[in-house]
Amino acid sequence: MRGAVIHAPGDVRFEQLDDPKIERPTDAIIRTVLTCVCGSDLWPYRGLEPIGDPHPMGHEYVGVVEEVGSEVTSVKPGQFVVGSFATSDNTCANCRNGWQSACLHREFMSTCQAGYVRIPNAQGTLVATAEHPDEEFLPSLLAVSDVMGTGWYAALAAEVKPGDTAVVVGDGAVGLCGVIAAKELGAERVIAMSRHESRQKLATEFGATDIVTERGDDGIARIKDLTGGIGADAVLECVGTPEAMRQALQSARPGGNVGFVGVPHDVQIAGEELFFSHVGLRGGPAPVRRYLPDLVDRVLAGHIDPGPVFDLNLPLDQVAEGYRAMDERRAIKALLTP
Repeated sequence: MRGAVIHAPGDVRFEQLDDPKIERPTDAIIRTVLTCVCGSDLWPYRGLEPIGDPHPMGHEYVGVVEEVGSEVTSVKPGQFVVGSFATSDNTCANCRNGWQSACLHREFMSTCQAGYVRIPNAQGTLVATAEHPDEEFLPSLLAVSDVMGTGWYAALAAEVKPGDTAVVVGDGAVGLCGVIAAKELGAERVIAMSRHESRQKLATEFGATDIVTERGDDGIARIKDLTGGIGADAVLECVGTPEAMRQALQSARPGGNVGFVGVPHDVQIAGEELFFSHVGLRGGPAPVRRYLPDLVDRVLAGHIDPGPVFDLNLPLDQVAEGYRAMDERRAIKALLTP
């Protein structure tokens, strides 16, 4: 088969790879139906994370089961499945507590921009749909495997409740899905912070009631202006930079909460500032597996439709263009079809 391999910053190639094989009785092999480029893939692509030796890329996927190991009984060949970027056995203490992304046997997926993928911990990771979904649902189901599940977790970590005012920091795919999540969880007001017209439009379509274009101190001041000088009940931090975290923490009201899901890069939080803010802070890799059955049902029932975050559709052999387009902000998220 062929798949994406990163060699150096700015250098992603579509190359011949070994076909995946069952290595453990808990594995499954899927034929990839859709995959994509994630905003977090841009960190190594931009040289902001070490790459090391050339290696495959990709952690978002939906597909059809081709083969299962001897201990996998939850899915069978021929079924359409959605999985998470973090595999989980779904039976350990952390999984039972709802933190599958901290599974004691967790493995992070990293080979999904390819025609076939080996899924470790398949028994606890993969969720099968009752039947093969219609094509119109496929992009949204792919979004559920990461960005929608992560946006959902951001809203839950920020404790969005009916009637709340929620702020979303970040207008990438996760932030836009965070807008969907906040709206779906009952926020009365959803303020999206964005400086890009196309993303503002999509945020509004997803349920944002207000758009704030300012950043830094000006952005914080604008949030305070919109909330009577107090700040928001819930803030979703979906970027991972020091500026975004500062903006999120200072946009929350005393007693409010920040859910942070942007992978932190050089983020430092002053303990004394956090102490006197009375702001709650929770984040980390989203336990997407916890939410998969519910989110899949919401997609198939038409309650949520995160698929429009994929605004560039490419064949998988043009994966390098997907990286370039996202890096240059010509695309929010590149959808790849094998």
